[in-house]
Amino acid sequence: MNDKMITEVLTSTKKIALVGASDNPSRASYGVMAYLLAQGYDVTPVSPKLAGKTLLGQLVYGSLAEIPDEIDMVDVFRNADAAYGVAQEAIAIGAKSLWLQLGVINEPAAILASESGLMVVMDRCPKIEIPRLGLEKD
Repeated sequence: MNDKMITEVLTSTKKIALVGASDNPSRASYGVMAYLLAQGYDVTPVSPKLAGKTLLGQLVYGSLAEIPDEIDMVDVFRNADAAYGVAQEAIAIGAKSLWLQLGVINEPAAILASESGLMVVMDRCPKIEIPRLGLEKD
């Protein structure tokens, strides 16, 4: 997982499904979702608990399979144990990349997604990587 690959994922992505979305402004997923929206990404929050509500102006879905649009990136804010199941769902919906947030490390999930043709970024945060790589939009 090098800077060139991370840059490719971030620049080719338009639509992101954010799994583990929270309506609590103090949670990392909330801040990252707000940041990604401000950067021009189309972000769809996924949370069974919040399904049917709106979060930061976006309709929340209960699962990846319920999202009617094509998804480029699945951004995972769940614990590492849940990442494998999310990887399976990401493959099933035809996502192009799987992004496991800081602290979400699951090698079997990364291998499964990678072998299924998805680009995988693990233990990184797009809110950190976008400015670090000079990709931030004003």
